[in-house]
Amino acid sequence: MSKRIILSMLFISIAGALFAQGNGSAGITEATTMITSYFDPATKLVYAIGAVCGLIGGVKVFNKFSAGDPDTSKVAASWFGACIFLIVSATILRSFFL
Repeated sequence: MSKRIILSMLFISIAGALFAQGNGSAGITEATTMITSYFDPATKLVYAIGAVCGLIGGVKVFNKFSAGDPDTSKVAASWFGACIFLIVSATILRSFFL
């Protein structure tokens, strides 16, 4: 008797799980559109961060140049490289995912 009850409960739970499963393509499509809608504002945000980084770097390099520090070119190259990395990474990620 207990085996019958356990088996019937098992079959009922499997049937309920099968009815709960759907196609899933609608959910995947909705998730894709939600994620792709975030890329344009995120790209603009990264560009803005790159611009602020460039301004701060320009001021720091100018201060070092005015003070006559010998490592001005190294600092300028590192700030310039950071700005270029931000812009290129945002562009590549946007083109890769969209």
